[in-house]
Amino acid sequence: MISRRTMLGACLCVWLTGAAAYAQQWTRFRGPNGQGQSEAAATIPIQWTESDYNWKVELPGVGHSSPVVWGDKVFVTGADPDTATRHVLCLSAKDGQKIWQKDFPGTKYHVHAQNNFAVSTPALDDKRIYLAWASADEFTLQALTHDGDEVWKINLGPFISQHGFGTSPIVVDDEVIITNDQEGDQRFLIAVDSATGQERWKIPRKYADNRQNASYATPCILDTPTGRELIVCSWAYGITSHDLKTGAVNWEAPVFKLRPVGSPVLADGLILANCGEGQEGKGNNMVVAIKPGNKDGSPYQLVYSIPKSSAPYVTTICTAGDLAFLWGDGGIVSCIDVPTGKVHWRQRVGGIFYGSPVRVGDRIYCISLDGDVVVLAAADEYKQLARNPLGEGSQATPAIADGKMYLRTLSHLISIGGK
Repeated sequence: MISRRTMLGACLCVWLTGAAAYAQQWTRFRGPNGQGQSEAAATIPIQWTESDYNWKVELPGVGHSSPVVWGDKVFVTGADPDTATRHVLCLSAKDGQKIWQKDFPGTKYHVHAQNNFAVSTPALDDKRIYLAWASADEFTLQALTHDGDEVWKINLGPFISQHGFGTSPIVVDDEVIITNDQEGDQRFLIAVDSATGQERWKIPRKYADNRQNASYATPCILDTPTGRELIVCSWAYGITSHDLKTGAVNWEAPVFKLRPVGSPVLADGLILANCGEGQEGKGNNMVVAIKPGNKDGSPYQLVYSIPKSSAPYVTTICTAGDLAFLWGDGGIVSCIDVPTGKVHWRQRVGGIFYGSPVRVGDRIYCISLDGDVVVLAAADEYKQLARNPLGEGSQATPAIADGKMYLRTLSHLISIGGK
């Protein structure tokens, strides 16, 4: 059974990230503030068959991006693997009917075998959807209305990486922010006006010697007594805090030896983040927990680090109150105590995982590369609750809004729950 302390902490985490229990919007990668949290357990099933789906629709092209949701609209992207044509779809949350589709030409470029041309998850606010695409020739950031009309489109220059693109934007107040930590010469962190695309600020990023510098972590926001801070992970800098209005660095924690792909999460006053180079046991993956520094110059504190045996590389950490779940790419899951790093359990669930886990009430959901949705108890004792096959591979992260869960496979989107 999940502890009372854990559940109280989980509820507090959701309150801090501004997620309303059932009617929350899902506006970015892993939902509100990127924390992967939902309280919709009453309407999200543990086990199901295809007959339990609300709907299942085929998507054009393929993609690893996650769906995002605003009200009665679901937005998702895809891309043609042969032409790199980019697809943006708006679907009805009620029945999956296509409301609109926009297609944009793209340029084929080299990507990792597990990558494709639609991996960046869009960001949303009440007016617009924000999308990022990149190739060796052009890094595009663009905004569309919820009705599909283009508002603005900017070119941030070329994007160079041996593995391809994978960064997702976020929107904070009236700014769209995206990282550009790559292997080319144009490396920066940038914020643009959400209404116009005009640059608000742009901070150059250094190149770490002898490193393949592309990083794919999506930032989050840290609330502090002195205001909100932007938390960014990269290979060259580690974990940094930036001023939201100017981009200026508040503090820096150079704790990474390798590339961050998983994104930072917040729990018990700590920042948890991971870096690596392959499946656990095969690379030098690492999870760190730091106590943030502050604008007044107080340094960060490295509270603990967890080595490769339990540390994921691609997937983002998922928390439930004072517990954190480290869902390894190779199918080994560890549950740790957030304040201390103590390992409660470590179990092999089987499969390869590149999509990240999310918490729904007292459960953790994660989709395997083969398309199995593995459901675990969000507890300090291991219990696998279900394994639900979707019938097609997936590298996406579930989205939850208005009591429903949206599951994206390579070429389909599925809605379940809410009944």
